[in-house]
Amino acid sequence: MTETAPSPATDRARVTTAVTQALGDVLERDLTGVSPDTELFGELGLDSTGVLDLLLRLEDLTGCEFDTDELEMSHFATVASLADFVLAETGS
Repeated sequence: MTETAPSPATDRARVTTAVTQALGDVLERDLTGVSPDTELFGELGLDSTGVLDLLLRLEDLTGCEFDTDELEMSHFATVASLADFVLAETGS
């Protein structure tokens, strides 16, 4: 029996869910209604001190260790931009 690789859409959905879950943990609230275009700083109230905690939680959820030299503020613009960064770092 051969296993098929997960589709890119499945990977994106999994990572987007992980990003939303990590954000909810860091912000200590339920994030219902969050979309890929939701702004992390403007709409959700993420601040610079929460970024490191967010990355640590994402590392736990995804099993990926992020290279902090690769981080840019643009990665934290929206849920989608952060999911894109995580997908690139995990090689998905």
